[in-house]
Amino acid sequence: MTWSNQQLTGWGRVLTAEASLARPERRRAALALAAATPCPAIGRRRSYGDACLADRAMLTERLDRVTAFDAEAGTLTAEAGVPLGDLAARLAPKGWLPPVMPGTGQATIGGAIAMDVHGKNHHQSGGFGAHVTRFTLAAPDGTAEEVRPGDPLFDLTVGGLGQTGPILEAEIRLAPVRGDVMLVTERRIGGLTEFCDALDASEAPYTVGWVDATAGGDSLGRGILEEGEVTRGLTAPAKRDARVPMDAPGFALSPAVVRTFNAAYLRRVPARGRSLVRPIADYFFPLDKISDWNRLYGRKGFHQFQCVVPPEARDALRDMLARIAKAALASPLAVLKRLGPASSAPMSFPMEGYTLAIDLPNRTGAERLLATLNAATVEAGGRVYLAKDSSLTAEQAHAMYPARAGWAEAVNARDPERACQTALVRRLRLRDLP
Repeated sequence: MTWSNQQLTGWGRVLTAEASLARPERRRAALALAAATPCPAIGRRRSYGDACLADRAMLTERLDRVTAFDAEAGTLTAEAGVPLGDLAARLAPKGWLPPVMPGTGQATIGGAIAMDVHGKNHHQSGGFGAHVTRFTLAAPDGTAEEVRPGDPLFDLTVGGLGQTGPILEAEIRLAPVRGDVMLVTERRIGGLTEFCDALDASEAPYTVGWVDATAGGDSLGRGILEEGEVTRGLTAPAKRDARVPMDAPGFALSPAVVRTFNAAYLRRVPARGRSLVRPIADYFFPLDKISDWNRLYGRKGFHQFQCVVPPEARDALRDMLARIAKAALASPLAVLKRLGPASSAPMSFPMEGYTLAIDLPNRTGAERLLATLNAATVEAGGRVYLAKDSSLTAEQAHAMYPARAGWAEAVNARDPERACQTALVRRLRLRDLP
């Protein structure tokens, strides 16, 4: 296997690592690599911080084959490197979709399991791991190890940050759909209490909120609620792609520009609300239309903060939004969703409550704001999404994931040399024992 040296960066472009990388093209080569040179597997590196960084790693981007599809049973088997967006495009005309889709179609099958990704339907459908019927790991001895729900290794792997070894293949249950476009209903929301109430009451299959994170006072938490369902017999506008050819200058996302943009974006939805038809990809993966959109934040990059707090912690969420508005660091990208119950996987992020995700340009004051938001999340009994994190302390991460020590003990027994450890796992000492 040929190794090459490369500088890796998370999608936020704040954290980097020098890495030795190998790119197997077949399962047999991946198994041989796992036995000869144990290391973590990484996909298309859409994790924002350092969850996708390591000193040495196996790239799965060429392990990208769909190996089985049962249109009657609604199951699909695919290699770890298959992107979910590609599956959505191929499956929707056949009456199926991936069961859970995060905000980018570039997330791979393997990454979706390792991060237990969630989407706009978590309140009804749970995380990605809930729909996995089996997966295959590259075992330390170079054999293929099939794992199914009920096996302790299953929960160690789902949301387990790749620490149980490279995922090679998985079988998932698909979601049946009635068409290949989205019917989306949009309405303005005046403030945080109204937003949380609307999210609680929503019965739509897919629900997401955009929040104006620059608004304060009586308008704090205002935004747009989107409720979507897959439909047919309607025509969506043609998809238009764009790209960011260069790093944007610092003033491009200045506080004044963001406030002006957010106000205009809110007004684009009439006061009475509206319904419209959108392509599936536009609804689930809106930023994928802009190639290399992370360059909009300039050379210094950005942090994404994403937390979830319990349903009774609305005041904590309100305080976070007030601090974000006062800091004047927010970008236009701020999302509020309602998550359903937690899974049994000890390192999985979703838990019942409200999740807030926001991009913060890497400017003066960003790290101080992040420290405040992280501390507030701990105090509220919530947790931060490790796939996005670039700023937690080890003590905060350990408090947020109380089952971490038991997970670490089991993972260390499987990988005593910590060969699968990533930069995130090392930074947050996730595999350290008390």
